[in-house]
Amino acid sequence: MNRNSDLNNKERKKKRNIHKKVMAAAAVAGASFILAAAVLGAETEQYTGTDFAMDTVVSETLYTSGKDLNPEIGDMLRETEEKYLSWTEKGSETYKINQAKGKTVQVSDTLAGYLEKALKLAEDSGGAFDPTMGKVIRLWDIGGENPHVPDQKELDSLLEETGYENLILEGNEVTLKGGAALDLGAAGKGIGCDIVMDFLKDQKEVCGMILNLGGSSVMAYGEKPDQTPWRVALRDPREEESGYLGVITLKGGEFLSTSGDYEKYFMEDGKRYHHILDPETGYPVWNGLTSVTVICENGLLADGLSTACFVLGAEDALPLLEKYNAEAAFVDEEHNIYLTDGMKSRFELMKNTYTIRDSFD
Repeated sequence: MNRNSDLNNKERKKKRNIHKKVMAAAAVAGASFILAAAVLGAETEQYTGTDFAMDTVVSETLYTSGKDLNPEIGDMLRETEEKYLSWTEKGSETYKINQAKGKTVQVSDTLAGYLEKALKLAEDSGGAFDPTMGKVIRLWDIGGENPHVPDQKELDSLLEETGYENLILEGNEVTLKGGAALDLGAAGKGIGCDIVMDFLKDQKEVCGMILNLGGSSVMAYGEKPDQTPWRVALRDPREEESGYLGVITLKGGEFLSTSGDYEKYFMEDGKRYHHILDPETGYPVWNGLTSVTVICENGLLADGLSTACFVLGAEDALPLLEKYNAEAAFVDEEHNIYLTDGMKSRFELMKNTYTIRDSFD
């Protein structure tokens, strides 16, 4: 059996195991995965669901006068990963690009659109967001079965092959040069949210929905029947179990994404090695930040911006946020919180161990 087959089998086994744990946890909690709640109005009902897709737990709350769409939305998220984003599924377009060994690959309009946005963000961020870091990410294996600090020579060799400039997009033709490997993981959950948002716009019976992918990517669509705002809890980066730092209010049509050093990491010699890698050094970003949360009107961009802003640091990220008309909250190791102007009215602090600072100085 070759190495790619081993990777595919390990990935499927890992996802099956995690999926079983999610199912068991929901059963213990006494909750069914698709639960129709009480009637909220003359016709509108609330449907809540818990699912597993894109390697994370998915929470859904749907308000509609029609049928429960949560199962269909879960399938949609899984199909998005398997069809476009997965680097291990042989049928995915990302897999085909990575296996082409520098040859040009014809891709769908859908993936071409994602790549166009990703490349623009990579350019605008000066490479802080880089969709060609696949081999470096795999080398570290953070969140995988063998997370480790890699050999420096091997890391340096792979870094020479990365760089968003190696990803060439011409219409629907994609060429990946220099041995780089495409990985859209830093924007994948946001892409899933975008697809669900587009789907909901055609569902006339739906008045609102909040979709939460693992707490790191959130989509708010429409409004609740009682007109109360969408509110999303922001996790305390240093509270492992159910610790919430604050609450952020979202408007219908907005997306929220959080990148944090607590999501995937391992500890070695007292140092935290997390999954947000600096494309220049290949090492985790250690700039004093513990999390960055971004709000904007596109899921892919919210996801990609939270990563890019974490890499850039709070002050250097401000021009990028302004360019994309996005708002952000930065949390650092000293328990300081820095908010952009548009975030100040949306954020409610819940912990007195943190301090909101007036400026980014």
